[in-house]
Amino acid sequence: MRPLAILIAGEPVAGALTARGTFGRMIREAVGDAWAGPWLEVDARAELPDFGEFAGLIISGSAANVPNRDPWILEVERWLARAVPTGLPIFGICFGHQLLGQALGGLVTKNPLGREIGTVELQLLPPGDDALLGASGYLVNMTHVDSVVRLPLGARVLARTAQDEIAAVYFGERTWGVQFHPEMDAEIVKHYLMARRGVMHNEGLDADKALLAARDTPDSRALLQRFVTQQVAR
Repeated sequence: MRPLAILIAGEPVAGALTARGTFGRMIREAVGDAWAGPWLEVDARAELPDFGEFAGLIISGSAANVPNRDPWILEVERWLARAVPTGLPIFGICFGHQLLGQALGGLVTKNPLGREIGTVELQLLPPGDDALLGASGYLVNMTHVDSVVRLPLGARVLARTAQDEIAAVYFGERTWGVQFHPEMDAEIVKHYLMARRGVMHNEGLDADKALLAARDTPDSRALLQRFVTQQVAR
């Protein structure tokens, strides 16, 4: 059986890393029993393998910024632009969502509405018929300052939040991206809120209020599991 690959684009904030491990571990735990096959973690900053070796690909979040156009980011984007048309099932999380947007011809910039962090409501957009996202809104955990602000040709926005008009996208060819973190529960997002407390204060955001509002997001986690059962393990 071919492995389900995780492209590791960065590491969580220190508190979350100590308490819960790497993004790779968080993603594997979120997927749980939905995947019974082998896993493969791929370092986004190292030599990228042949994507034909994978059963599917999940792209992790990162503290890096797509708009910075670092050489390794450009290389990953070129790799993804070749992978998507093959029909390989691909799911981008936060930074991974942004990588896909930029790689396929869209545009990523600083979020015009500012930093989005904490547990927020996801609103699904009509017609609400996407097999992965479901039919009604739910809570998701966010932490980002950049956003996809222009879609690639042929892509479709699936959901938005109060601070991000493009919070989930079907890019086509069995490829999805979500700005939120389905692998993050309340404990993890609280570590982000504590790590970002100072910068949130400087930006006029209330970290204490966000900490009180932090929640587990099981409907969001289920989306990641459906990606695996519907697209990778079928």
